Amino acid sequence: MAEDLAEPDDEVLDQDRIDAVLQAVEAEDSAGLEALLEPLHAADIADLLEQIGGADRRALLALWSHEIDGDILSEISDAIREEVIEGLSPEVLAEAVRDLETDDVVDILEDLDQPQQLLILGALEDADRFAVEQAMAYPEYSAGRLMQREVVVAPEHWTVGEAIDFLRGADHLPDQFYHVILVDPRMQPQAYVTLGRVLSSPRDVALSTIAEDSFRTVEATEPEADVAYLFNHYHLISCPVVDEGGRLVGVITIDDAMNVLDEEHQEDMLRLAGVGDESSISDRVLETTRQRLPWLFVNLLTAILASMVISQFEEAITRLVALAVLMPIVASMGGNAATQSLTVAVRALATRDLTGANVARVIRRETVVGLLNGVFFAVVMGLVSWVWFGDPTLGLVIAAAMVINLVVAGMAGILVPVMMERAGVDPALASGTFVTTVTDVVGFFVFLGLAALVLL
Repeated sequence: MAEDLAEPDDEVLDQDRIDAVLQAVEAEDSAGLEALLEPLHAADIADLLEQIGGADRRALLALWSHEIDGDILSEISDAIREEVIEGLSPEVLAEAVRDLETDDVVDILEDLDQPQQLLILGALEDADRFAVEQAMAYPEYSAGRLMQREVVVAPEHWTVGEAIDFLRGADHLPDQFYHVILVDPRMQPQAYVTLGRVLSSPRDVALSTIAEDSFRTVEATEPEADVAYLFNHYHLISCPVVDEGGRLVGVITIDDAMNVLDEEHQEDMLRLAGVGDESSISDRVLETTRQRLPWLFVNLLTAILASMVISQFEEAITRLVALAVLMPIVASMGGNAATQSLTVAVRALATRDLTGANVARVIRRETVVGLLNGVFFAVVMGLVSWVWFGDPTLGLVIAAAMVINLVVAGMAGILVPVMMERAGVDPALASGTFVTTVTDVVGFFVFLGLAALVLL
């Protein structure tokens, strides 16, 4: 049975392997399950746990939990990590977290309840537990939470040869590191040197003479989003973290910074869609409903506002049915144009490309783009309406409405998120709802208002 189930022999997670895993779980074939999962990378095993249902996940853990290690735990989505940890014995959990770097342990602890946090902390050695507790004392989403305490330092007066001898004789080094940080007698970082420069330089060369120009430090209390921006903007590989006195307390590496950027992008995308900033395909039905319901309710209120505008022209719509046919086209085109501008604006705000220095220029650009697009589609819809309903005046009305609404859409797509950011509100959180409301209300009002004035 185990040999039959282990037919997928590539070290990748595909549907055939997932099906084979589920068959092994159903058959309670632990040997077959081991043969299927053993070749996979920790990230693939985490993906597998996220993709299968809750019942299958619990059954799989019952058969295979003894093989869960720290790398797998650190890769698992926050949405199911607590559930997975609950399925592990204290012995397995202790072994899993014991070999992790402090930043990975902190990442796991952040989303757990206190009893589980205490369970994991109790599994750590005294020095590691103290380091993790210190990191957890920093504000949430700060550099102190993101950093790892394991760093490689050398006195700033050392030579390459002294650094190499130190590294070779060290009892313990981080699993991954990119720089040797040069510190003064007060443990304040002064520069850093890449391992490549250390290995390629003569032994008598002073480390300070081959230090990198990219050297920067961040304070432990600095927001992690600012740290991630620093990495992205200056192309950093690692960055020392200092306390209030400028003393070295840890280091942040590029993998953690990129994870923050990735999370920020995902949050912006989810918030733009109004589904909450922590939505996942692993969420339960009630949790997903709770996340989406508030913004659907807001959308309902804004839709009622648009409907109230339409109700003011009820007589015009009754007398000229063509207005009801063409009305959604004006609103839809405005909404789509606004979404295009909005997406660009939210992304530019997140990357700090849109600032007070260039916001006026960007607004002018989007206004002109809206005008040009409006003119093009005004001609198209004017001709279509003329041919469709045989009324050239109706064509002129929808053409004018199209131009006005697309210009407003371009402006609103930039102005709304900018104003929300200046008001201290995340521009990705509700911009879409307000921008759509603006284009709907303006589109309906302009089109029906012009029709009432010109056609009736």
